[in-house]
Amino acid sequence: MKHKISGNAGVKRNSEAVSPAISAVIIAAATLVLVLVAGNYAYQVLERQRGASEFDAVKKSFITFDDAVRDVSFDKLGTRSARFTVNYGIIEVIPADESRGLPLSVTVNEYSGVSYNGYTGYVRYNLSINYVNLGAGYKAYLFGDNKTVISEASKNSGTALIEQYYKWVSLTLYYRVKLLGTRVVPLEGYVVNYVDIFIIQLTAAKWAALLGDFDLAARNIDIITQTYGPYDAVDYCHVSVNIGELNDTMSVDLESGKVVFNFIIAEVRVGG
Repeated sequence: MKHKISGNAGVKRNSEAVSPAISAVIIAAATLVLVLVAGNYAYQVLERQRGASEFDAVKKSFITFDDAVRDVSFDKLGTRSARFTVNYGIIEVIPADESRGLPLSVTVNEYSGVSYNGYTGYVRYNLSINYVNLGAGYKAYLFGDNKTVISEASKNSGTALIEQYYKWVSLTLYYRVKLLGTRVVPLEGYVVNYVDIFIIQLTAAKWAALLGDFDLAARNIDIITQTYGPYDAVDYCHVSVNIGELNDTMSVDLESGKVVFNFIIAEVRVGG
C-alpha cells in the first residue's frame, strides 16, 4: 500500500512541475500576439499621420505651383516650378484634349461669332480616405471659388477644389477666365472700347501620373491673341464662360462708339 501511495505522489509532483511551464508558454504567446497587434496598430496610425501630413504639404505645393503658373502666364517662354513630395497619393497631369480635358468655351452673347472654344487641362492630387477622411460629399476650396469668369484684378484666376468621393480625396487645380478690363481709346469723333479677355489654358504633352520627389514645371509655350471687331457698341454686353459643367456670366459696361474684343490665350504646359 505504501508503495502505491508513493507512486501516486510521484505522478502528482510531475504534474505540478509541468503546469507552470505550460502557463509560461501561453503567457509568452499571448504577449507576442498583443505586441504584434499593438505594433500593427501603431504602424497604421503612423502611416495615417504620414499620409495626412503629405496632404497638408501637397496643399502648400499647389499654392506655390499656382504662383508659378500665374507668373509665367504673361511671360512667353517663361518657366517656373514647384517642389512636390508624393508617396501616399498620386499627382495626375491632365492634357487639354477631348478625352480627358475640361471643355472650355467663352462667348459674348450680344455679338454673334465672338467666341473661343477648346479644352483646358488641370492638375489633380488623389489620396485614399484611409489617410484623410473628410466625410462623404465633402467639398471646399483651397483657393478660388465656383465662378468661371472673374474681373477683379486682385482675384486669382486659379481654383483649387477639394472633394471627397467614394474612396478618394481629390485636390484639383484649374484656371478660370479673367476679364482684364475695358480700355476706352478716344478717336476723332468717337471712342473704341477694347475688352480684353484672358484665358490660361493648362496643357501637357500627355497624361501623366507622378510619384516621389519631383519639380512640377509650368512652361509658357505661347501667347496668342484673337481679335474680333470693331463692332458698334451697345450699352453693355455679357461674357459667358463654360468650364466643364460650370457656367457663369459677367456683364461689361461699354461706352457709345465702337467695341473690339481681344481673346488673349496663354498656353501653359505642365510637366514633371
